[in-house]
Amino acid sequence: MKEFKLSGWPDLTSPYQSTPYRRMLNDMSQRYQTVRQLAAASGVSGSEVRGFLGMLSERGLVNAREVESRSRFALFARFADWLRGRSHPTPR
Repeated sequence: MKEFKLSGWPDLTSPYQSTPYRRMLNDMSQRYQTVRQLAAASGVSGSEVRGFLGMLSERGLVNAREVESRSRFALFARFADWLRGRSHPTPR
């Protein structure tokens, strides 16, 4: 799975001049987002998101990266390690 982040703000053509597409641009300007996250936040379908990302990609305005595979247990374990480190400082 991939995540996408905006690398430059585009001038939108007529099919993309609506609020859902501007919302996607705003979200991608702040952080990497998956197609699923963009579709959920904007209310458009996954295929519409992919088409929008394709247009941005053709213009060289989007960066993509592979999402690391993370299980919920692995995330919980990292959080627990962080809590232990914060709540029990090592003596000097």
